Order: sequence, then structure tokens, then C-alpha cells
Amino acid sequence: MTDSAQPLDDVARVVRRLTPGWRVGALLAVAIALSLWWTLAPGDAAILDAVKTRHSELVSWQQSAPWQARAAFFAVYLLAAVLAMPGISVLTLAGGAVFGLGWGILLVSFASSLGATLSFWLARYLLGDLLRARMGPRLLAVRSRLEREGALYLLSLRLIPLVPFGAINLLMGLTDMRSRTFYAVSQVGMLASTVVFVTAGQQLASIRSASDALSPALLGVLVGLGLLVALLPGLATMGLERLRLRKLLAPWRSQQPRQFDTNLVVIGAGAGGLVSAYVAATVGARVTLVEARAMGGDCLNYGCVPSKALIQSAKVAQQLRSADQFGVQAQPVALDWPALMARIASVIASIAPHDSVQRYTDVGADVLQGHAHIVSPWVVEVTRPGQSAQRIRTRSIVIAAGAQPVVPDLPGLNHVGFATSDTLWAQLAAFSALPQRIVVLGGGPVGCELGQAFARLGARVTLVEAGTRLLEREDPDVSALVQAALERDGVQVRTAHTALRFRLGCGEAGGTGEKNMVMRNTETGVETALPFDLLLVAVGRRARLSGYGLEALGLDVERTVPTNSYLQTVFPTIYAAGDVAGPYQLTHAAAHQAWYATVNALFGSFKRFAVHYRHLPQATFVAPEVARVGVNEQEAQTQGVDYEVTRFDLADLDRALCDAGSAPPSGFVKVLTAPGKDRILGATIVAPQASEMLAEYVFAMRHGLGLKAILGTVHAYPTYSEANKYVAGVWQRAHAPQRLLSWARTFHTWRRG
Repeated sequence: MTDSAQPLDDVARVVRRLTPGWRVGALLAVAIALSLWWTLAPGDAAILDAVKTRHSELVSWQQSAPWQARAAFFAVYLLAAVLAMPGISVLTLAGGAVFGLGWGILLVSFASSLGATLSFWLARYLLGDLLRARMGPRLLAVRSRLEREGALYLLSLRLIPLVPFGAINLLMGLTDMRSRTFYAVSQVGMLASTVVFVTAGQQLASIRSASDALSPALLGVLVGLGLLVALLPGLATMGLERLRLRKLLAPWRSQQPRQFDTNLVVIGAGAGGLVSAYVAATVGARVTLVEARAMGGDCLNYGCVPSKALIQSAKVAQQLRSADQFGVQAQPVALDWPALMARIASVIASIAPHDSVQRYTDVGADVLQGHAHIVSPWVVEVTRPGQSAQRIRTRSIVIAAGAQPVVPDLPGLNHVGFATSDTLWAQLAAFSALPQRIVVLGGGPVGCELGQAFARLGARVTLVEAGTRLLEREDPDVSALVQAALERDGVQVRTAHTALRFRLGCGEAGGTGEKNMVMRNTETGVETALPFDLLLVAVGRRARLSGYGLEALGLDVERTVPTNSYLQTVFPTIYAAGDVAGPYQLTHAAAHQAWYATVNALFGSFKRFAVHYRHLPQATFVAPEVARVGVNEQEAQTQGVDYEVTRFDLADLDRALCDAGSAPPSGFVKVLTAPGKDRILGATIVAPQASEMLAEYVFAMRHGLGLKAILGTVHAYPTYSEANKYVAGVWQRAHAPQRLLSWARTFHTWRRG
């Protein structure tokens, strides 16, 4: 059958090269044919009666001019199959009644398969955009099934006569399935029902409708066969998975406990681990939470909390410095550095009870402060200072150990000294005043946030980024706006500059014994020595994976712990959440994953939940803030997603104008939607309160609401959230029904007399 299908791909290449004009003509021809058929063609019962009445004449014609009769029947059946017209089942019966079993099966089988393939091409090359817009999530589900099951999925659909013939053709045409594969599987898959109908057609006199060809028993057999094929990939996968697990766990079987001390051991008490422990305790499981460092993890102690406290102090300093733009005369800004550092420590202390040992003990968790080492898939060894190691037998394990800063291997770096996001706060506390010359290495979210904050507090900050722009995961217009904002606040931004080495010696200021970094402009090749009092290395973070016994288990710990969609590792008892699982290094992403990992670990034997990130918000807390959800433009282009862009600039927002100083407000709301639809694919906001404004889009996308719903929502005036309504208004105006508006203008003109 593969050889017979070979010419199909040649025809497909010709169809693919049709010009838009030819495509429009082809669509019109299809529409006319369908309209004529639906308008003029009789129903199934009428066709069946006509075949019965003229049965002897048709048989005589077939006997006197066999090849003409066969060709005419093949052509009619082919057209009906291409357009999935009503009456195709009756035509199949007629094939058996007129041509007999052999020729009937041959004609119907090849006409139906070829017609299905032409319909497949119709969807792929002519109706693709229209059908994709209408199918939406259903098409994604079909593609997902094809990725998992391949041609067996199509075969299972073809074997069940209850599944609409035409719908299968159109859906498969929107996938990546090859034409020859579709033809071959269709030829085989439809053969059983073809034989049944053609055979039934030989007893034409006793058939009152097409449904009589399928007795309940025969229909049950066909449906059962289709279901068996549909279940075959799953059954095979289950069998292979059982064999894999049996082989994987064989070395550990002797260590598998018969009884367990706890239901779940959670390694790490950061954002992910705390949520995991809380969820487990809430549903009545016994859970042991192990943390080797500080409760609350990086977010509370080194990341989100202290950095946002610093950013707020920097914001106040900037407001005081620019007070005259608002008609307020302020004294020169004087920074009380010890008081500022004390405030940051106070903020951490005020939030710490939320993440404390006492709180989690109160909700029912056993909290151990020590180092966890996974001995086997069911045993975790905890070593606490001054105590002997304790082994805990557990049903499941969740690894939520977080991440640590990446430190590049550059000459002289350790000699001059540096800070990372983990060590920065302790080093800053050791200074009696704000360091005056700060170099930030890395133009990602951490580097941009802290670099701008230090500049607003009064430091001379140079931000060095090897790439051509800041925040490379954002759209270029976002990067440009952020760079302009940083430079406006005094940050010297050096993109396309690579750090080469560090040394003690003369710098730009001409001093001796000072620390400086030698960097190269990657565009010009010029090297420059840059002096500093404090160097912040912010080039990224990597999962904290070593020292937990993962290597001994055979787990891949190169970047993150590989997991499936249920956050389960290759071991069925071990799960991962947060930075160790990836792909996002965000506090709320870790919390999101922790829920799924915990529920699957505790209840996965009965029901499992696949984690998804479609509506995961992200925010960078520069000024103005950058926040987004879904895909942005560069991601949509990379993924091949069709989209429209609608944008509203804050320069036209009343609240932004009220808050602006001497310079006009900068920022925008940009929304990506499906072409011609208000369905939101993604939203990016650059605004003073972007992280708060974004919640409306997260909610809308989560519940399937489009821009029309946002436009119809009343927003308080004057607020930044009104920008969400206004961008929806921009979309609505661009998609206004022009013909209807023209009629309305004509009507109003007539009303005026």
C-alpha cells in the first residue's frame, strides 16, 4: 500500500504550490458542490429506495458496460468521500448490490481511501487557518494523542464506524501526519466496515435503512476492535513501564521496607517544600520536612524578600530626589545605610514566622533541621548537627532543594572577591556606607533589579551584559524600555561586553591597589578596565542537586532532575518541584509545582494530575515593572504560533499622566490574540504596577475569557488597570464590523432626514 500511496505526495506538492487565487477558486468550487448536494440531493431513504427500484437496471448496465459503470460509481463515490456528503453509507450498500462482493469491496475501498486523502488535503492546504481557529484545544489534544500513539490512533478511529468519516479526515489534515501514512492506515482501517456494508448490500431487498447493515452484535465487534487498537498503545506502555520499573528497582528491592515511618519526606523548606509539607499535612498524611539551611529558603532569606525591601527603599530615595517635579521642595537625600540594612533585616524577621518550624509543626509536619541524603527510593537519611544520623522510611519523597548562583570561572575572580544573590546581604551589612562603585555582572532580572536599586540609592553602577540587550527572554521593545529606564536612573549599561579577568591594580580612576574588571566589547574588540568597590555576579542560578544521593541512584543531575508531566522522576516514589525540576526559577512556580508533586505522590495510585504552565505569571521588579503571562512575541515566533498584537501606551492613560513628573510616562500593555479572535495568547505589561495589573489577564486566560470580557468589565477611574480595558478597546475597534457600521451610518443619515 505504500507503493500505491507514493503518487499522493507528488500531488500534495502540486496542491501546496497553488497560488492564493487558485486556493480561493478551489474553496468556491467546494462550497458550490456542497451547496448543490445539500440542496438538490435526496436523503438516505430516498437514495436507498431509488437503488432498490432501479436495481435490475443498474445490474443490467453493469453487465452490458462494466467498465463504464465501475468508473461512474467510483467517481460518484470519490466525490461523496471527499466532501463527506450524506448518503455515503447507502452508496456502499449499492456497491455490493450492483457489483457484487469482489468488485464492490475493491471500488468502495479505494474510492473511500482516496477520497479521504483528498479531504485530508482539503483541510491541510485550503481550510487550515479556518479549522485551526475553530478547533483550538481539541486540535491540541489530537496532536498530543498522535505524538504518543502514532498511526495506531488513526487506525483505532477508522475501525469504529460510529466515528464520523469526514471529521477524521479534517482533523488529521491539521496534524503533521504524512499523506502516505494517512492513506495506508485509512485503506486498512476502513476495510472491515467496507466488507460489512458491501456484504449487506447483497441482501438489498431486506434492508430498510443504512443502519440495518450493522446488527448490534456486529457493531459491538467493530467498536470493540477499535477500542482494543485505541487501548493498545496504553497497554503496551503500561507493560513496558512495569518492566522498566521492575528492572530499575531490582537492586533496591532488598531495601524496600514493609512498614513506613512517614507518608512523605520533603527535602528543602523553601517555597516548594513548604507548600508540599503544608498540603500533605492538611490532607492527613504524615510528612517530614527536612531543611539544612534556613527555613523559608532563598526567597525569604536571600532573594525575593530582601531584594524587594531594598527596591522599596530605593524607590523612596528616587521620589525624594525628584520631588521638585511634583511641586515639592525636599532636602537633599541623605542615606542612613545602617538603618536601611536594619530595615531589610526587620522585614525578613516579620515574614519569618510564616515559614517557621513552629508554624509547620502546628499544622502537623515533623520538621528536622539537618542534611538529607536519599539512601534508597524509600529511605532518607537525615544528619543533624551533634546527633547521629537518622534513617526515615517513607512511601514517597519530594525534592525541593532550590537553586544556587552560577559563578563563572574567570581569572582573578576569587582573588578580588565578589558577591552573589546569596551572599550579597551579609556583605552589604559589613559596609558602613553604600559602596560607591558597584559593578553588576549579568543583565537578567536579578542584575537589572538590584543594579537600578543601587543607582537610585546613589551608587555609581555599571551593569555588564554579554548579550546585545537586557532581559533577553522579553521582547526587544521591553528590553529597550528597561534599558532606557535604568540609564535614566544613572546605571551605565554595557551590553555586548564580556568579562575577561579580574585584578588588583590601576583602573579608570587612576588609583592603585583597587579592584577592577577587564572587559571586552564583543562588537569592537576594545578592552577596558573597570574599577569597583563591590562586584555582584548575577549571571544565573542552577539547581542545587549535589549531596542528596541522587547520583548514586542514577538520576541525571546535569541541569535539573528529569521528571514527567506529573513531576515524577524515573523512580515512582521520588518527585521533584521548584528549581530542581525547572523550567522556571520562580517562587510561585515552585509553589505551583509543589501542589502537583505532593498530590501525585500521595494519591497517584488512584488519580494523577499533570502540571501545566499555560497561565503562569512572571514579573521583573524594575521601575517600571515588567510582567507577562502566556507567550510573548518572540516566543510565539519561535513556536510558530499565529497571532495578532494589540498595544496601548501609558502615555495615553490618565492615571499615568497624574503620576508622571516632568517626563511623559513610559510603558505599555501589549496583548497577543489568535488571529481574528479575542482569545488571549499572552500579555506583556510594562508599567509601575505591572505585576498587579497582570492578574486580570491570568484570571481571564485561566477561565477562557477574552478581551471582550475585559472590555465589558467596569474598572475604577483613574487606575492603571484601566489600561487593560483600553487595550481591549483598541482590539475591538480594529475588529469592528465595517459593513454593519456602514449600514448604521446610512440608517442614522436617513433618520436625520
